Amino acid sequence: MSSQSSGAGASPAAEASMGPAAAGASLAANIAADVTAFAREVGSSGAVTVVGARTHWDVGGAPPAAAREVCAPAGVWEHEPSEMTVRCGAGTTVAELSAHLARTGQMVPLDPADDAATVGGVLACGFSGHRRLRYGHVRDLVLQTRHVDAAGKVVTAGGPTVKNVSGYDLARLLVGSLGTLGLLAEVILRTLPAPPAVQWLEGDGDPFATFDLLYRPSSILWNGSHAWILLEGDPADVAAEASKLEPAGFAPCDGPPPIPAAGRESMRPSDLRALAGTAGGWLAEVGIGLVHRPEPVQAAPVSQANALLMDQLKQRLDPDNRLNPGRRPW
Repeated sequence: MSSQSSGAGASPAAEASMGPAAAGASLAANIAADVTAFAREVGSSGAVTVVGARTHWDVGGAPPAAAREVCAPAGVWEHEPSEMTVRCGAGTTVAELSAHLARTGQMVPLDPADDAATVGGVLACGFSGHRRLRYGHVRDLVLQTRHVDAAGKVVTAGGPTVKNVSGYDLARLLVGSLGTLGLLAEVILRTLPAPPAVQWLEGDGDPFATFDLLYRPSSILWNGSHAWILLEGDPADVAAEASKLEPAGFAPCDGPPPIPAAGRESMRPSDLRALAGTAGGWLAEVGIGLVHRPEPVQAAPVSQANALLMDQLKQRLDPDNRLNPGRRPW
C-alpha cells in the first residue's frame, strides 16, 4: 500500500454507516482525523457552504453571504495500485490527484476545465469531462464517500472496492447534488490505467460518420464545421485508428480548442446535427449530446414527479436547508 496520511480513527458512535463495508478493508479502516475535524467545523446548526477552488462557484446559484464557509480536507491519503483504488480528501485538487496517480501509470478521468478544481467540487457539480464518450459518467468512478450530514455527523456510503455493495446508492446520489444533501469530506475512487498513447486529430470531416467508423474514441468535439477527435490506448491501436481518419480529412494536432464553460445544454445525441449553421461559439460532444456554450443556459425544467421526489429527499436529509443554501441542482 502507498499511504501519505493514515489519519486518526474515531469511535464507532462518531460515524453513521449507509451500508456494510468490507471487513478489514484497509482503505476504509479509519476515519481520518481531518474528516472528523471537518465535521466539527460544519457543526449541527447554521447555514454552511463548502469552498473549493471556486472554479464553478456560481453553478446552481450562489450561496447567501451569511452562509459560513468551510473547506473540505485535502490530500491523497491511500492508493492501492493493484486494487485500482485511491482514497483522498474532497478538497484535493485534480492536479494533485493526477500527479500522484501518474507515478504508477494510473489516472482518474475527471478532466475539469481547470485542474485547480477540487475533486469534491467536480463530483458535487456532476461535471463529466470531455472523455465521457470512452470512460462514462463521473459518478461511475465513485466507490465510497464520507460526507458530513446536516446534523454534523460523518456518514459513510458505498464500499471501498470495485465489487461494491447493493442497496440505496447514496454515494452516487451525492454526485451532482451541489452539496445540498451532504458535504463531501472524503472519497474512494476507481482508478484506470493511463493510456500509453494519446493523439488528437482535427479536420472538417463528418464527425457523425467518424463516430460510427472508430472503435471507442475518447472524445469527438464539433463546432458545426470543424471536429476534433481524441484517440487513446495502445500505440499500435491508436495508429491504426488514426489511419482511418486520414482519408476523411483529419490530421494530428496538439489538442482541442478551449471548451466554453459558461453554459451546458443537454440534447439527444441524434439531434446535434441540427446545430450545423447555428450561431458560433459552441462546442458539442458527439455521441454524448452535450453542448458547451459561451453564454449561460437556462436549465431544462424537471418533471413535477422528479422535483417532488428530490424535494422530499432534501427535506429528509437537510430539513433546515443549512447545507449549501441558495444552490438548487434540480
